[in-house]
Amino acid sequence: MSKILSVVLFLAAIAVYSFKAGRNKFWFSLILLLLSLFIILNATLFASNYFTGEGINDAVLYTLTNSLTGAGVSKYVVPAIGLIIGLFLLFYLLSWLLRRRKRPHHLGWSLLAMACAAGSVQTTPAFRQVKDLIASHAQLADSDFENYYKTPNKVIANPKLNLVYIYGESLERTYFDQQAFPGLAPELSREKDQSIDFSETEQLPGTDYTIAGMVASQCGIPLFAPFDGNASASLSSFYPQNICLGDILKNSGYENWFIQGADLRFAGKDTFLLSHGFSPTHMYGSQELQSRVADPSYRNNWGYYDDTVMDEVFEKYEELSRQQKRFALFTLTVDTHHPDGFISRSCQRKSYSYDGKPNQSFSAVACSQEHVARLIERIKASPWFKNTIIVVSSDHLAMNNTAHQYLIKQPRRDLFMVIRGDQPQAEVLEGKRSTLDNGATVLDILGGDNAIGLGRSGLSSNSLSTQFADMAQKVTAWKADIIQLWNFPKKLYAFTIDQQKNTFNFSGSTFKLPILFRINKDHVEPLPEGEYSAPLRYQLADFTASDKFVWVDRCFKMGRLWQPDLALSTDLCLAMGQMGAKPSVTRIDKPLWKGKANFPQSEVSAATYQLNEQKIRVEDNAIRYKADSFLLTVPGAPESVKSFKGISRPESWGRWSNANLAPEVNIEYVDPLPARFDVVITARAFGPNAHRPIPVRVGDEEQMLNLGDDFSTTTLHFSNPQGSHNLTIAPPEPLLSNEGNITGQDPRKLGIGMVDIKIIPQPQN
Repeated sequence: MSKILSVVLFLAAIAVYSFKAGRNKFWFSLILLLLSLFIILNATLFASNYFTGEGINDAVLYTLTNSLTGAGVSKYVVPAIGLIIGLFLLFYLLSWLLRRRKRPHHLGWSLLAMACAAGSVQTTPAFRQVKDLIASHAQLADSDFENYYKTPNKVIANPKLNLVYIYGESLERTYFDQQAFPGLAPELSREKDQSIDFSETEQLPGTDYTIAGMVASQCGIPLFAPFDGNASASLSSFYPQNICLGDILKNSGYENWFIQGADLRFAGKDTFLLSHGFSPTHMYGSQELQSRVADPSYRNNWGYYDDTVMDEVFEKYEELSRQQKRFALFTLTVDTHHPDGFISRSCQRKSYSYDGKPNQSFSAVACSQEHVARLIERIKASPWFKNTIIVVSSDHLAMNNTAHQYLIKQPRRDLFMVIRGDQPQAEVLEGKRSTLDNGATVLDILGGDNAIGLGRSGLSSNSLSTQFADMAQKVTAWKADIIQLWNFPKKLYAFTIDQQKNTFNFSGSTFKLPILFRINKDHVEPLPEGEYSAPLRYQLADFTASDKFVWVDRCFKMGRLWQPDLALSTDLCLAMGQMGAKPSVTRIDKPLWKGKANFPQSEVSAATYQLNEQKIRVEDNAIRYKADSFLLTVPGAPESVKSFKGISRPESWGRWSNANLAPEVNIEYVDPLPARFDVVITARAFGPNAHRPIPVRVGDEEQMLNLGDDFSTTTLHFSNPQGSHNLTIAPPEPLLSNEGNITGQDPRKLGIGMVDIKIIPQPQN
């Protein structure tokens, strides 16, 4: 009902202002702002619902403020472009409608139009979701949280069993309903029928996306990250005060392993695991598996297919079992990831039809469950199964995939089943519970405690879901208490920058570099940088003139703004100050550098703020610096260069040519190149371009550049009688590669890697 009302008020505001209010710049701007806010809120709701199926929730907030490294983004490019184009057209149409009639301004009609516009914003479901999300983070702590939060014993007294824990991506129990989806998962259904099947496992707020589901199952708490900024993304620890399943296993002599096909860094999974009992050498993601798998090129948008990963898991199971080690082996599938999943090449059934037509998401489930079932069968057939328990659980309910419209018609539950090698048992336990109880149940079976955090064992205790009429509401009421578990500092005084560890430390907390902090009274807001989030300088541009900040990053990023002598330095620098004044910039000249957050009294001015903001927002390729050569290790180009094409982003060593951007590297100089000159190039070749002639052209003249696999410096001699402005480099065989690529992005066509290009004029004969 509120959705219809908000749309009616939105249209009424347009009609009243357009036909009755007349023209007035102030009222036009105000009405346009409110109506644009309505559109943006609903676009955000639409985009969020595309991923979650539940609109704007903690999953959206956490994912957007955390590392997106490794996200399979290519399937979302077309919808994103479509959304952007649609928004642009809507704003254009809205502006045209509001201004199309020329008539004298009428205050009363403008007030009515504004009231309708404000009402449309307030009544839209998107506004309510955002308001509730903000309120849930701002509320005071609930005093009874401590009565229900349990810290488990840190050690299992007499551990005997090994653990294989399989997280099925979006693999909810609903898929196993034979009446709703007949024959969808026959192999894994057979295994479920021989297991302890916890049939009433519900999903609670803060447990409804992968990393949140992992935290819930291992720590017994929902994942509620600090709302003020992106604290969870920048902290190098994850719920540091909590004792989780991985900590207990490690303390009990278990060797913890985690294997998945996707990138470990996505959403901070690596940080979580490292914080709770896992060694970095015992964690395999897409990067680590690349050198281990038989076919490194056999992968999907997110990483390696489930058949590859399940084979790796079994090999590791055999290896650890033969070594007679006590171990816990965790894995996570990926082929059933929304929006429609992936079909691996080794599946027996590659298609599943529903309503008379093939459905990709159902097909991915049918395929992936084969691989999970096969892993279970191989473990059960091994001589070590009698000392093993196997757990299969959802990481969360399926999000908005192509099967979602059929799933929501069913009573939905998460999958959680346990297969015991020591005491085979087939039983369906129908007690009400949640994924918070999973870790405690596993710990109980292994001989440890029967409670972790808010979780309780389903075998020897009562779930909190049975104690409260609405467990979801209770968990939401505890959100502030749970956020406090991050132990996030409120003040920033003295700090330490560790260049070797690439960290920033203060008040007992450690943050990854680069990092930007907004400093206010009794409030420190960390703003990290990820491959898919805005660079820190763009985030800084959104600060107010008086906001204090501490920024640690490469010198050239801040040097060109406030310290010209550091504008080309790739060292680490510290900037402190305010956007409305001139901040200080200091080069970090020691491996372990100690400093204090000092903000001397300085005059904040609007003019200075505007100048700083303008300089900060300059795009990388538009940056120009003073230098006598093209330095490819920093963004932009020297002032002598007008434009350039076919060159990828800067990396620590330089930049690749990228034929996806342009077929050749072309550098256009502001002035004509000299009549006679040398080109001095420091570069290396990639792949088949090594030791092959690489044409370098200026006007009608062409010279050949020969490069090997290692960096070398070559001088080429040119004459330029025609006064050409362009230098062109044409690698003969650009090759698609993920070398140095941002995981999750499409491969680049690499030709040569360039460090420096210098033009040296020569005297004419």
